[in-house]
Amino acid sequence: MAISTTTIAVIAILLFLVYQLGRIGQRPKGYPPGPPTLPLIGNLHQIPKEKPHLQFQKWAEEYGPVYSLILGTKVMIVLSSDKAIKDLLDKRSTNYSSRADVYLGRIVSGNERMLLMEYGDKWRMIRKLVHNSLNIKAARTYVPYQDLENKAMLKAFLDGPSQFIHHIRRYTNSLSTQMLFGFRTVDNNDPRLKQLFRSFEGFSIVMGSEAAALLEVFPLLRYLPDAFLPMRRYAKELHKVESALFLGHYRETRRKLKAGEAKPCLCVDLVRAQDKEGFSDLTAAYVSGSLLEAGSDTTAATLVGWVQALLLFPEVCIAGQAEVDRVCGDRLPDLNDLPDLPYIRGCMKESMRWMPTVILGVPHAAVQDDEYMGYKIPKGAGMMWNVWAIANDPKRHPDPRRFDPTRWAGDNQTSVEAANNPDASKRDHFLFGAGRRLCQGMHIADRSLFLAMSRLLWAFDFERPIDGSTGKEIIPDIEALVPDGGTFVQPEPFDAVIKPRSEWKAQRVREEWAKATELLDDEMQWRAVPENLIWRDYEPTEVATKA
Repeated sequence: MAISTTTIAVIAILLFLVYQLGRIGQRPKGYPPGPPTLPLIGNLHQIPKEKPHLQFQKWAEEYGPVYSLILGTKVMIVLSSDKAIKDLLDKRSTNYSSRADVYLGRIVSGNERMLLMEYGDKWRMIRKLVHNSLNIKAARTYVPYQDLENKAMLKAFLDGPSQFIHHIRRYTNSLSTQMLFGFRTVDNNDPRLKQLFRSFEGFSIVMGSEAAALLEVFPLLRYLPDAFLPMRRYAKELHKVESALFLGHYRETRRKLKAGEAKPCLCVDLVRAQDKEGFSDLTAAYVSGSLLEAGSDTTAATLVGWVQALLLFPEVCIAGQAEVDRVCGDRLPDLNDLPDLPYIRGCMKESMRWMPTVILGVPHAAVQDDEYMGYKIPKGAGMMWNVWAIANDPKRHPDPRRFDPTRWAGDNQTSVEAANNPDASKRDHFLFGAGRRLCQGMHIADRSLFLAMSRLLWAFDFERPIDGSTGKEIIPDIEALVPDGGTFVQPEPFDAVIKPRSEWKAQRVREEWAKATELLDDEMQWRAVPENLIWRDYEPTEVATKA
């Protein structure tokens, strides 16, 4: 019996589809090495739900500074050395400034979060706007805010030391709300503060979830209804909550600015840009809301990690106090002391290396095919900067799990200077990203960390709590992170005994806060704008704002 042409064509198509399906999950020839793959899923099954950073570190030790993971239909290139990051994400930033596909992350963000935006005109417009308000010149003008919020935190440590994590969060959040919206966050229990941190933790969980990985590497699964995708349902609900928070902050600030009732803040520039460019309220809300997240969470998480380090390595507390006492004596440290406190500067650098809160980075993406070290890097490949592995490489940092500020002796670079150093080996940490997506708030974060660390050591002792039943010291678990498997992490909550070093120092903290409150009104907001603040009063343009 003769076989029809149609039958032959159908058989050929089916064989081709079977052949193509069989290739999914395989590592193509010429790609960087990596762990063995399975058909269809590649290496997906080998990425653990808990503590994935440790597995990524093991693969770096086995396969070298540049290796690949085949994740179903997608490719992830993992950069695990300072040189590889400098060579690709920095030097070839034109090709590596976009973002990998983050389907659920973009649902949470309504496609408006700058962190996850693909490289393009909209991203560049937002980047320029943010740069104008967070550059090094602008950052200097926020010091009055940082000084006041730091003193408020010191007073809170006196009054409720067991709540130190909440005091740290209020410190970083209030600084951010002043810069962005012109108001202070005065209470640890402010519902907007609590919602911000809950939402950001949820965002981190979504980004690091198995569902996110599956939906990114097998896009056909996205056509399933929400009943079969509970994480997508959660992402949609999270978007409703966080967009309401961000829109509320932005719209209320815009209303006050146009009525002449708000303090100058970054939203002055944002409202003016919206008047001119005509972008939506949601875009404006996510610009300011994303900066609020970044300013509130990362610095707070780093400081919580530092407190944990003081308990695990008591010698750090002793050495830091000795340096602060020698330089500052009976007065609170201030930013003028930064050059004379190298051990405290070492604490800052070591904190960001030892407890990198963006533990595996947020992957970039290759815009075009490329080649590096003889390996092929395909267009669209995710480019992960393996923060944990580099920070804990014993060749780069001997005895990496020891918190040792002296390893930075003689390194006087700020975070931005280190990040831009032509010699990749001289970069201190990789917390703030790379290339054109380098964090623009580094100057502000550095100052907030310095004020917090120097003044807390000047005023307080940090000790391990005692277990009432055994009489033994309770030592925090150095490996316990929350959310485990999340994109943004910090130490699991722990207890600490925090006491003023003397009654005299406790009284000095009270006096400093009492003096600072003279600048505030009955609602604990600024009576007047600090001198030299960069923003002018809002003046409307000719183009009406879009609601």
